Amino acid sequence: MNRLIILIAMLFLSAACTPTVKVEAPDKPIEINMNINIKHEILIKVEKQVEELLEDDLF
Repeated sequence: MNRLIILIAMLFLSAACTPTVKVEAPDKPIEINMNINIKHEILIKVEKQVEELLEDDLF
């Protein structure tokens, strides 16, 4: 009998310790600010000899 009471007490105590999770909608709307600046530069360096070849070889 004593073990049964202890078992029932442990059962109630373990049930009281279960975590609860509440999911609620926020009061304000979610704002996502996406200010993205993409800058790129393409640098082409041509050696002097290659540049001369290109100038001489006009199609």
